[in-house]
Amino acid sequence: MNKVKELPGEAIVAAAQAPSIKNSFLAYAQRVRGGDMGALPAVLGLLVLCAVFAIARPSFLTAINFANLFTQGAAITVIAMGLVFVLLLGEIDLSAGYASGVCAAVLAVTLINTGLPWYVCMLAAILTGVVIGTVLGTLVAKVGIPSFVVTLAAFLAFQGLVLVLVREGTNISIRDDIVNAIANRNLPPWLGWALYALCVAIYAAVQLRRARSRTKRGLVADPLSLIAFRVGMLALFAGLAVAALNLERSRNPALVSLTGVPIVVPVILVLLVFWTLVLRRTGFGRHLYAVGGNTEAARRAGIPVDRIKISAFVICSSMAAVGGIVAASRASSVDPNTGGSSVLLYAVGAAVIGGTSLFGGKGRVLDAVLGGAVVAVIENGMGLMGYGASVKYLVTGSVLLLAAGVDALARKRAAAAGLR
Repeated sequence: MNKVKELPGEAIVAAAQAPSIKNSFLAYAQRVRGGDMGALPAVLGLLVLCAVFAIARPSFLTAINFANLFTQGAAITVIAMGLVFVLLLGEIDLSAGYASGVCAAVLAVTLINTGLPWYVCMLAAILTGVVIGTVLGTLVAKVGIPSFVVTLAAFLAFQGLVLVLVREGTNISIRDDIVNAIANRNLPPWLGWALYALCVAIYAAVQLRRARSRTKRGLVADPLSLIAFRVGMLALFAGLAVAALNLERSRNPALVSLTGVPIVVPVILVLLVFWTLVLRRTGFGRHLYAVGGNTEAARRAGIPVDRIKISAFVICSSMAAVGGIVAASRASSVDPNTGGSSVLLYAVGAAVIGGTSLFGGKGRVLDAVLGGAVVAVIENGMGLMGYGASVKYLVTGSVLLLAAGVDALARKRAAAAGLR
């Protein structure tokens, strides 16, 4: 007699749900149908945009333009990482753009006027972000002023503060080689490959450790074939990216060579890994999701809601400070427009386009990276096609509206399916 038929009903179901690539794919498809879209819209949108621009302008696929995408979107991506923490609470920080400008101005002023080492000046800029976040978070959490009002007031005030710091509109040049190298220099090709190998090895180790941990606890773990597929895909695409960035990009290699992974790339990777671990592996991260999902329930469960909110704003403004440093490095200067114009809109757009919900309780730091890539591709591709700022804003705004609409519809579907 067939042994499978002798199994009790629960065992048969368990056998049907045994780990395999097919079952994992079916489970993912079920989550998508239930409204848990994750990063799928951002990834599909990124692929479509890249295909369109590559066909319209073959220069989009050149090595030099590929490297430009990383430096163009770096500051926006870093600021968006911080905004994810505030958005997870269902709050908003409209001052993040100009907060980055204030911190960049602090960096430039301390470098020029005090003669302090670059690392001390960077620390001063980041501490400025911490102070800003503490004040904003306290006003929201303790005083009870809506975050929209508090950060809108800060948005206006910080514009004036930037003008004060740069002496009513002057341009402060940054001549420190290390600061300017962050967004303008590249790693040696061998170091790029070493970083690639390290990232792939760490990712594989994390996946295997997670599967082993789930197996020990009696939970369903991802099959080794699926883990191998994920690691293989990462190794393939990351390898192609490093190979492309290691190509000679200079138009006159005899005069100056331009090869290697931009330094800002490992900076973003370190921030991504660190904040992902904070959200997924710490009590603070779990509490942040809980407060964003249901504030009152979190409060009754004993979670220090006010402290969590203040911490989220501190992280947001601190990351804005880092984004301001990256922006100042790329421009090698600071002026009244640093952190202004469309910086805030693009940063919020990057977080939302990547999959972070405006309603709170759903999002990852990776969303900011994916959304930042989408924004950078739109900005870069439209520029190559000769379109002006008006068309760029229209397209980016349409993509943001589409992402917010997908999020709203996904939440409705998830609620209908009983997942929320």
